[in-house]
Amino acid sequence: MKSRGLHPVFHSSLLRIHVPNDDRRFPNRVQLLLPSLGAEPAESSEWPVDKFVSHSGAGDALIFKVLWKTGDHSWEPIANVKHLDALTSYLEALGVSSISDL
Repeated sequence: MKSRGLHPVFHSSLLRIHVPNDDRRFPNRVQLLLPSLGAEPAESSEWPVDKFVSHSGAGDALIFKVLWKTGDHSWEPIANVKHLDALTSYLEALGVSSISDL
């Protein structure tokens, strides 16, 4: 943009207040939301995790970078993700048999 003489800014008059979706006026516009990580997941449902990207730390301070199926990334502690099937696949890809070996 700078090579064309345009400044990468915009005027504050272009800002608008966010108005959430109104399901009565616009039905079937349901957004895919990530589940609450503090709540226990249902036994038959799996969280929408695509894969584990990396990890950091060790022991109780172990955290994992998670790629969600929505395309978002987040860092999650081991307590939130230790039951996921994607974690088993991640450990196999690293050639590790258990979490304690990381």
